[in-house]
Amino acid sequence: MGQHGYGLASVMYDVLNKVVVDSVIANAKAYEVDLAIDHLQHTQASDLLLLDRNYPFYRFLATLVKLPHRHFVIRCSKKSFKAARTLFEQDIVSSRIVTLKVPREKKTEIRKLGLPTQIAVRFVSVRLSTGELEVLVTSLVDEKLYPTSIFKEIYQEQRGVEGLYGVIKERLNLENFSGRTVLSVKPDFYSTIFLTGLESILTQNADEQLAQKPDTNKLAQTVNNMVSFNAIKNHLIELFYYLDTPIESLLDKLLEWFVKKPTYTNRDREVPRKKNSARVSLNYCKRTKKHCF
Repeated sequence: MGQHGYGLASVMYDVLNKVVVDSVIANAKAYEVDLAIDHLQHTQASDLLLLDRNYPFYRFLATLVKLPHRHFVIRCSKKSFKAARTLFEQDIVSSRIVTLKVPREKKTEIRKLGLPTQIAVRFVSVRLSTGELEVLVTSLVDEKLYPTSIFKEIYQEQRGVEGLYGVIKERLNLENFSGRTVLSVKPDFYSTIFLTGLESILTQNADEQLAQKPDTNKLAQTVNNMVSFNAIKNHLIELFYYLDTPIESLLDKLLEWFVKKPTYTNRDREVPRKKNSARVSLNYCKRTKKHCF
């Protein structure tokens, strides 16, 4: 039997500009919070950090609070802080400011790190269109500047991160590595991340054109990344080496490709999360899944 290795990837993604700001692939035993803290060196003042429910731990929140002029919105699990559990139990849209104190067993560690032993945060519950309630913890404590009603829209921006992982795992088939060693896996990972950023930059003008396109369809149009990644694949060498085709002509040609056969988006649509069985997943990978790169 062959040996199988595992790794943990962590990505900080700009959901508005659709580019990866920082990424790392580490040992499978690495701690997600530690990797996220390392990403923070690539943030800047006025950034709003959106994170999923693997991150609302006191050390991480205290680290974020200590950073000047950074703000965060993090989804909580039903086993998270007491204030979050209460909001889940009440099952109502609400907001409350809470002072969190470091757990007694973590006090020495927090002090050694130079972090505050208590922090003021706000817990906000939002109702999704599916009827499901989500609870967020945030540093946006001013209820007048940041009313509860805005947090549903902020929460929905996390779809961009899920979309990124869908692209690198499904469209670009990241997990089909070219080798089994660290030296082969790392280039595969980072080149895939680079490619997603390149695609976002090259399709920006096309997305703007599609957004302005008059259409009777109620849904917004966007570039179909199955089309865009195939176009980039066919012209990748020309993009970087400027062979016989002037770069301006090549970009115009790619733009024509990108605006063809667009896909549609519905930002108000909530897709219920579901977990497929191993049999269904295997059948999809073998018989249905289409790779474009």
